[in-house]
Amino acid sequence: MRVLSGIQPSGALHLGNYFGMMKKMIDYQEHQELFCFIANYHAMTSVPDGKSLAKGTLEAAANFLALGLDPERSLFWVQSDVPEVQELAWVLSNFTPMGLLERCHSYKDKVAKGIAPNHGLFAYPVLMAADILLFQSELVPVGKDQKQHLEVARDIAIKVNNEYGELFAIPEPDIDDEVATVPGLDGQKMSKSYKNTIDLFQDEKSLRKQIMRIVTDPTPVEDPKDPERCNVFNIFRLFLDKEQEKDLRTRYVAGGLGYGEVKEELFVTVRDYFAPFTARRTELLADPEGVRRILADGAQKARYVAAKTLRKVRKKTGLAY
Repeated sequence: MRVLSGIQPSGALHLGNYFGMMKKMIDYQEHQELFCFIANYHAMTSVPDGKSLAKGTLEAAANFLALGLDPERSLFWVQSDVPEVQELAWVLSNFTPMGLLERCHSYKDKVAKGIAPNHGLFAYPVLMAADILLFQSELVPVGKDQKQHLEVARDIAIKVNNEYGELFAIPEPDIDDEVATVPGLDGQKMSKSYKNTIDLFQDEKSLRKQIMRIVTDPTPVEDPKDPERCNVFNIFRLFLDKEQEKDLRTRYVAGGLGYGEVKEELFVTVRDYFAPFTARRTELLADPEGVRRILADGAQKARYVAAKTLRKVRKKTGLAY
């Protein structure tokens, strides 16, 4: 089965990125055909500065590689290195009803948060559809916030297939309900937009400061606490197996456990978990040309696959004459 997903290079990597998508993607390379890309075209909607985008793209690639993505067992590239995606996006735009895009929650939410409305932001789901359909993706790991965009991709693919025959595979979403929405410091979805993240690759002092900022209720230390309503617990459980989670839950309901104590334990757990990945990331960033070579090789392979789909699209739509 062909699995595809990407991540934007639009800021520091955080736990929501890792548990919501990256870890699952990396695990897929063990048994599935994995396609993974850095979505720098998409990032232009929120990162207008060219130098920042270029730097973030290279760092995002190093992050994936450091966390275990193996370019020998997967296809890994930068979105802008495969220009075929933009041609397909234009073709798909001609099959995308305005009402379909106007109903997308993400556009409305971002504009409400002060992001300037423009065509790139509005047409984001069409480009995402092109990313998915160009590679005949069968399974797409997404968070709950991206589920609607995947449904848009499915709708567009069905509409095109109805017109021209079976051009595209119809992708299915892969949403893990346990980690689909990783909570942030305030209990909302962890997001750079909300400034409520726990970043992965940072020094110990900064990491501790972020974790100590996790919002908790005023329940006294001696009283029992509800783990399900605790932001610290809901972040901590991402690192625990079933037995460890059960033990922590027992400590909560027994009383006598202070939130500061749990935060300190969470800090140590996060620090130790990501320490080897941080060391590998430092090595990769010390050799940026090596990272670029890996991405160039991945783009070449990705373009070979993309060209097969685009040849069929051009023939069916009349763009090939």
